[in-house]
Amino acid sequence: MINEAIGGEPMDQREVMVDEIIEPTNDEMRMPQPKEWRPSVTDLLREYEVRIKFLSRGCIVSVGCREIAFENLEDAMKELNEYVTNPYDVVKKWQAIFDK
Repeated sequence: MINEAIGGEPMDQREVMVDEIIEPTNDEMRMPQPKEWRPSVTDLLREYEVRIKFLSRGCIVSVGCREIAFENLEDAMKELNEYVTNPYDVVKKWQAIFDK
């Protein structure tokens, strides 16, 4: 239609002509990719109740409905501190262990 008006050959509306492939520039390739959405640390920590039951040897840490036994308090506190600092990744790690 438009091509006919300017003296060109008629072109079907569904036909698309591509003269060249446009490659992205370096700046476009360096654009940051969207990150996976994660809830805030506070929101994640509110999700599960955390309890510690001290035993004569070690302790049991309960997070939500899951219980993890530790032979010594040092290991338990290390994991608990890691959970409080980065609950999203720690929950994924322990979920993988429970799913085995």
